[in-house]
Amino acid sequence: MHHPAPQGAARHLRRLRHATVAAATAGIALTALAPAAPPASAARPDVVQQRLDALVRDDGMPAALATVKGRDGRSRTYVAGVGDLATGARVPVDGQIRAGSNTKAFTAVVVLQLVAEGRIGLDAAVETHLPGLLRGDGFDGRRITVRQLLQHTSGLPDYMDAPALADFTTIQYRYFEPRELLDGALAQPARFAAGTAWEYSNTNYLVAGLLIQQVTGRPYGEEVTRRVVDRIGLRHTYVPAVGETAIREAHPHGYLRTAPGAPLVDYTAMDASMAWAAGAVVSTNTDLNTFYGALLTGRLLPAAQLAEMRTTVPAELFGPGVRYGLGIQSRPLSCGGLVWGHGGTSPGHRTRGGATEDGRAATITVTTVPDAATGTRLTDAVDAALCR
Repeated sequence: MHHPAPQGAARHLRRLRHATVAAATAGIALTALAPAAPPASAARPDVVQQRLDALVRDDGMPAALATVKGRDGRSRTYVAGVGDLATGARVPVDGQIRAGSNTKAFTAVVVLQLVAEGRIGLDAAVETHLPGLLRGDGFDGRRITVRQLLQHTSGLPDYMDAPALADFTTIQYRYFEPRELLDGALAQPARFAAGTAWEYSNTNYLVAGLLIQQVTGRPYGEEVTRRVVDRIGLRHTYVPAVGETAIREAHPHGYLRTAPGAPLVDYTAMDASMAWAAGAVVSTNTDLNTFYGALLTGRLLPAAQLAEMRTTVPAELFGPGVRYGLGIQSRPLSCGGLVWGHGGTSPGHRTRGGATEDGRAATITVTTVPDAATGTRLTDAVDAALCR
C-alpha cells in the first residue's frame, strides 16, 4: 500500500483543526495535583507526573490524566490540572473520558471475531452483507472489501467532512442515525480507487458498525458489550445508549475551543451518535490499558485474526514510523520495540497510548483538543512513560 498522499494528510489535519480547533494558545494557569499512586522512585520526580504538569502549565490543557503499567507489572495513576474550570474541582483519579477513535479498535475486534466464526469474510465484498449500500461517485460496495474498511484503504470519503457536522457547537445534543451520517459521506466523491492508497476515514467504521448489526441482528453497542467489555471485565467502559448525553461515572469536564483565542466551551455532555462505531466509547485510561493488553495476549481474538489485525500499512499521517493494521496502530518507541494502540479525539478529549509485547501499557488523556505541537508532546509523554 502507498503512503498517504501529502494532500490527504493536510486535508485530514485541516479537518481536525476545523472540527475541534486546538487550544495551545490558551495559557490557562492551573495547579497540578499530586500523583494518585506513589512514583516509581522517591529519589527523583516521576517523569510521567512531570509530563502531565507540563501539558497543563505550558500547553494550557485544563487537565491531564494517565495510567501507566510498568515493567514491574504495577499500574500507577496520575492527574494534573483541574477537573472543572467553572468550580475548580479536582480531577477524578482515573476518571471516565470519551475515548474517541479508540472505539475503532473495539469495532475491529468484533468484526474479526465474526470472521473467526465464519460469519464474515475478511476479503469478501461489503456488498455480500450490505447489498446496495455503497454506491457513489467513484466507489462501489461490490469492489470494497471488509479488510479495506478496517484498514482505511477503501477510498470512502469521510462523513465528518459533510456540512451537517461542520460546527460542533450546533450539534452537541443532536441525534444522528448512522444512515444519516453515511449519506453525508456518499454525497462526496471517492478519495481513490479501493485498495490503491491509504487515508483515514471515519466512514469505514460507520460501515463496519452497520455490518456488525446486519450479521448479528443485534445493536452495535450490545455486541461490543458482550464480546469485548464483559468478556475482559472492563468495569468502566460502555457504548452510550441512544439519547444518553451525560458521562455515567466520575469524570473531568471536556472542553472545545471553536477558534484560536476563543473561550473554551464545556463539551462534557454530548450526543455521541455522531461518532457511533467510529468513536462513541466512554472508558478510562486504566480500562484502555487493560483492553490493549488483553488484545495483544490473545484474550479477544484467535491467533489467525490477531495476526491479520497486526498486518500493517504505512500511516505516517500519525507520525514517523506509524503503521496501521485493522483498527490498531503500531508506533516505534525511542527505547526500541513498538506500542500497539489507536488513540482517539472527541470534541473535549484527546487520548494517546497502548500496550507493548512485554506487558507494559500507558494511556494519557487531556481534556481539550491540542494543536499539533502539543499533540506531539502528548505522544512523546506516552513514549517517556513506556521507556522510563
